[in-house]
Amino acid sequence: MYAMQYDITLPADYDMTTIRERVATRGHALDDRAGLGLKAYLIRERGAAGSPVNQYAPFYLWHDAGRMGEFLVGGGGFQGIVADFGRPAVRQWTGLAVEPGPARGTAPRAASRLLTPLPETADLTACVAEALAGLRALGGSAGLHTAALALDPGSWRLMTFALWEREAPGAHGDAERYEVLHVSTPGLALLPEGRAW
Repeated sequence: MYAMQYDITLPADYDMTTIRERVATRGHALDDRAGLGLKAYLIRERGAAGSPVNQYAPFYLWHDAGRMGEFLVGGGGFQGIVADFGRPAVRQWTGLAVEPGPARGTAPRAASRLLTPLPETADLTACVAEALAGLRALGGSAGLHTAALALDPGSWRLMTFALWEREAPGAHGDAERYEVLHVSTPGLALLPEGRAW
């Protein structure tokens, strides 16, 4: 499993209705994309939920790295983003675990993303075990659709991403918060539940 996200930061006076219309008209294009577990079409609006910026920030969970590559460079869809916004930096993480939540059958309206640095002196096995236990606990949270834990071994940071039925709970105060405009889930059932190894 692979997590992927790119952030397109937009001008402070940008009319976010443009992004909302983009997702409303194009968002269903990946609803049946082979190799894709889920894509959450995310935005942050300046001044809403503590966001300092206007941002379009789609998030993906892939279960097939080849299909992820096809999407990015093989004419599989990313060229639309490049044509409209330029080529953003795409962050990727190695997926460690996924937890379904009690609200899995709903259409999520909010998301949260928490990045946690792993200090050079940290015991990686112990840190990841603790993060996995936290993800399992998060899996039982009311309103949770899906939560994922992933690792960026380039910067040695863990990323916890969660989709919520209505809003991220206050306990996730350090997490970045997003509004979800649409979720494509063609391979959600194929993502591993719990630890990926």
